[in-house]
Amino acid sequence: MKNYQVKWQLVSVLAATLISACWAAPAADEFTKLIQTDGSDLPMPTKSYSGYLQVSEDKHLHYIFVESESDPTKDPILLWFNGGPGCSSLLGFMQEHGPWVIEDEAKTVTRNPNPWNARANVLYLESPAGVGFSSWKTDKANMFYNDMIQSEDAYAALKQWYAEFPEFGWNQQNNTLFISGESYGGIYTPYLAW
Repeated sequence: MKNYQVKWQLVSVLAATLISACWAAPAADEFTKLIQTDGSDLPMPTKSYSGYLQVSEDKHLHYIFVESESDPTKDPILLWFNGGPGCSSLLGFMQEHGPWVIEDEAKTVTRNPNPWNARANVLYLESPAGVGFSSWKTDKANMFYNDMIQSEDAYAALKQWYAEFPEFGWNQQNNTLFISGESYGGIYTPYLAW
């Protein structure tokens, strides 16, 4: 009987390990600090991720995801686009509403007193492909996109993001999704919502 119980305990532990591995954010994308030019570290206040979402054979959109400081399991997800077109969403992350901000002419990074991730999980998406760290494996002379292509790519990226962060669940009643942006991001937003 003891041998049977030990086997079931082992199976339970292995199953729990596999389930947690399947239902967790990509560990390889997590970052815990920002490094300043003077070499000092700024710890991220919450779990934060930076990586790529493959939207097609030759396109990868870069993202940064910062969990809420309040309640990541219940707070909404805010998808952010900067505009341009051609402006990196890292501008929003590093100068507007991320946890840390670089002031114009500043030599250091300071804590943002009003970060949007105080009460929301914020997903910064660099879009369209070719903007910021997002990549498009094609000759730049042959790069073509329009608002519909950008929207389709952003939708593919969002679906992949949900697949990689299943704990936030595509159809969860918690973590309501809000799509937002500024400048030309005001075009990306309704196209994606449509």
